[in-house]
Amino acid sequence: MATRTRTATLSVTDNRTGQSYELPIEEGAIHATDLRKIKVDEDDFGLMSYDPAFLNTASTRSSITFIDGDRGILRYGGYPIEQLAEQSSYLEVAYLLIHGELPGSAELEAWTHEITYHTFLHENVKRLMEGFNYDAHPMGMFVSVIAALSTFYPEAVAVDDPEVRMKQVHRLIAKVPTIAAFSYRHGLGLPYVYPQNELGFTANFLSMMYRVAEPRYSAHPALERALEVLFILHADHEQNCSANAMRSIGSSRVDPYSALAGAAAALWGPLHGGANEQVLRMLTEIGDVKRVPEFIEAVKSGQGGRLMGFGHRVYKNYDPRAKIIKATADSVFEVTGRNPLLDIALELERIALEDDYFVSRKLYPNVDFYSGLIYQALGLPTAMFPVMFAIPRTAGWLAQWLELVTDPEQKIARPRQLYTGYGERDFVPLEKR
Repeated sequence: MATRTRTATLSVTDNRTGQSYELPIEEGAIHATDLRKIKVDEDDFGLMSYDPAFLNTASTRSSITFIDGDRGILRYGGYPIEQLAEQSSYLEVAYLLIHGELPGSAELEAWTHEITYHTFLHENVKRLMEGFNYDAHPMGMFVSVIAALSTFYPEAVAVDDPEVRMKQVHRLIAKVPTIAAFSYRHGLGLPYVYPQNELGFTANFLSMMYRVAEPRYSAHPALERALEVLFILHADHEQNCSANAMRSIGSSRVDPYSALAGAAAALWGPLHGGANEQVLRMLTEIGDVKRVPEFIEAVKSGQGGRLMGFGHRVYKNYDPRAKIIKATADSVFEVTGRNPLLDIALELERIALEDDYFVSRKLYPNVDFYSGLIYQALGLPTAMFPVMFAIPRTAGWLAQWLELVTDPEQKIARPRQLYTGYGERDFVPLEKR
């Protein structure tokens, strides 16, 4: 874990006044508030930094997730994502994100019991979901129900109580698969399937999704493992849009259900959790492997569509999650049959990775490029894709929230602005406008 040692300073000369300043550098960053020392005169507010979309602003210290985008590295709590995806389970990874360490046998057993114990929803929540229109978007239902849970657990407002906080963590991680499965079956007009708590986390979720009349639903082991891997890969990803939403909302000290509903709403956007749906649309529009070169040239000339599923705000190398998902897709298609869109995706990837236009721009496949193909192979409609993302990301959001509420440096989020409007103006009565 990084230590807060002052190792260097930044010398700044304000050419407006000729005044020089020494700003401490800690952990590769300066404190933005130190810029306030740089003033023209005593009436000056002080210098601010302008950073739309937080392209180069660190708003927190965090020990949860490490990303080196240039080298294609992703680690949870120091553990490489490749090792976790190959050897771990989602609940182990969720424990790691929440507690900072992998659990021992007894800890994992107790953790699993706590999660399993809370999988059922209050019957009034079930009735709430039944009240949605038959064609309600499953992500809209998901966001709404998560927010509604705050009314069922009013003690959750005690965010400074460690025991109360952890109880909500257990509840949320446990209940999101149930909410997701109910929202899926609602759209099909099928009765909701209650959890079977003797099953594992992903097996239980698949049972709630797909069980019809059989006494017990048994998912194919390859599909169950593939979903486990996808959940691990999607569990957290540093200070992304939805994590930032979780922290920003949580900074007001609101209950975690309300904050998580806001994070899920942020995830719903097509540039975030809905990106894999855009990939499928692109592959469908291409339609045939033979049309891939034509599509590539249209993208390069600016006359065609966008190359979805390539490039990432953080990664300037091959997204490590994309490599794992690509291998996972093979095991899924061995069970479900080969998705015809896979051949288009493989050819698209092959050509793009050999084309200097994309390589020079560091446009490599990201996690969304293959995940949608797997979800489609599982029989899921595209509307369910962001919900499938939200299930595992719940653990990451909660880890970010826990870190926020226990960090003494954090205050309620309140960015500054550069005002570009009118100066003071006198009011003009309506009859004179």
